[in-house]
Amino acid sequence: MKTKYLFILIILISIPLAAQEQTTQSYLNNPNYKLQTDLYDIYKTSQADIVMLGNSLTQGVNWNELLGRSGVVNRGITSDVTQGFLSRMQYVYKLKPKICFIMGGVNDVYNWTPVQTIYENYLKIIAGLQARGIKPVIQSALYAGKDWGKDWLAVNRPELKPIEVNEGRNKEIDVLNTMLENFAKQNNIDYIDLNSLTKRGKFIKDELVYDGIHLNARGYKIWGAEVDKILKKYGL
Repeated sequence: MKTKYLFILIILISIPLAAQEQTTQSYLNNPNYKLQTDLYDIYKTSQADIVMLGNSLTQGVNWNELLGRSGVVNRGITSDVTQGFLSRMQYVYKLKPKICFIMGGVNDVYNWTPVQTIYENYLKIIAGLQARGIKPVIQSALYAGKDWGKDWLAVNRPELKPIEVNEGRNKEIDVLNTMLENFAKQNNIDYIDLNSLTKRGKFIKDELVYDGIHLNARGYKIWGAEVDKILKKYGL
């Protein structure tokens, strides 16, 4: 847990100058990425109707149990970014799902990836799914809490205030979510505005997260209910 937390903080609290030196291949520096994709290679599930694609927020719950149904595969990877999603889409395609729920963007935003780049990655992910007859569902990126990363900042960047860092990044999430929602409306794609259900003001609700950004049981209960609505809509 400490290793995961440190890795995420290293990504999230990067300053713009340092971020300019990073490349879109930063997902390859994520130890969780290789670990999980290696596991995908040995998993025996050959088909699943429902795939959950995302980062640690997606990985953090057992979707079969949350939704009370079989045929759901979790393809969330802690600290992953949308470029990383794109590079592992074969692990979605091989399952031949009927529907894929996509949740991502917060790690990109905290890695100072331009919102336009994140958006374009989303469009490529969606196009790849649709080309294979898989129904995409876009899920809004979630806010961080006002105190997210405060312990790391206190030691490593004491001149920075967590509330200011997180408010600034959440504004970028607003821009991304608006772009994604507009695209969904224009292209008749289902969109789950989970952020509106989990935020209070400019930050995620404290009672829905256990560390300022990762959902607890109350948060996942809200998310699961929204996913279930879409599945019932399509008779899944």
